[in-house]
Amino acid sequence: MSSVAVADRWSIKNTPVMEQEQFELWQALLEERTGMTLSQERKTFLETSLSIRMRELGLDDYEVYYEQLLVGTTESKAMEWSVLVDRLTVQETSFFRHPSSYALVEEYVLEFCRRPGTETLDVWSVGCSTGEEPYSLAMLIHAIFEESKSKHLFGVTATDISLPTLSKARRGNYPARRVERVDVMMREKYFERMSEREYQVTPSLRDRVCFARLNVLELSKAPMGNMDLIFCQNMLIYFRRWRKREIVTHLAERLAPGGMMVLGLGEITDWSHPDLERVPFKDTLAFRRRRG
Repeated sequence: MSSVAVADRWSIKNTPVMEQEQFELWQALLEERTGMTLSQERKTFLETSLSIRMRELGLDDYEVYYEQLLVGTTESKAMEWSVLVDRLTVQETSFFRHPSSYALVEEYVLEFCRRPGTETLDVWSVGCSTGEEPYSLAMLIHAIFEESKSKHLFGVTATDISLPTLSKARRGNYPARRVERVDVMMREKYFERMSEREYQVTPSLRDRVCFARLNVLELSKAPMGNMDLIFCQNMLIYFRRWRKREIVTHLAERLAPGGMMVLGLGEITDWSHPDLERVPFKDTLAFRRRRG
């Protein structure tokens, strides 16, 4: 049978109906393993995402797939979870996505440049998705350091739960339509045109970013600490209110004295930490760790 015929066969096959009891089992499993919550309104989204993956695996029963994720070798389960999480997270991101947040980062980095000596600026991009955020931070910091002739160094650690997503981020290849929205000078300096449809981040900038897998439910085990800048946007939307507060508290504890944490505007409310103070900056949500 030709590949076209197979595709046609799958395209006319109905998505299996998920019973409410099954949906609740999947909800509980996803929240337990990843912290992600799926509301009742997203039941159809879950059905569609699971059924597409099940067809790839030759399965047609949600319960069979559920059992497959619970049994088998540790390695096989981990790989399948990674693929599934990649399908269930909406990876809508872009370079310099929230201009006000990057304007605040620019102000912070300029202040850092005025420090004497050759300190290293340690940056952490949490929930980095396909890499646009950490590369945006790296471009901005490198440009500021170069213009100010700073002797300081910097490095960006970028983490995400999805291995396929991290693999894309490491390659640094992006469609031309995304890259062409970047400022012309930035684009010419930090990207190489691979074809009419694709750009790639330059090797020298890619070397500034270290990508690693991290489940934010396991932040207490994460090796990051004494970070000067933590950037976490468009990730907290997946979690319940109490878990958001727990995640942000863990992140706050990883800040160096004077370090700054930048969150997505409106992603968390009524949160505070005794060692942090709110940074007053238009259209942003950021906190700074007090010194001493």
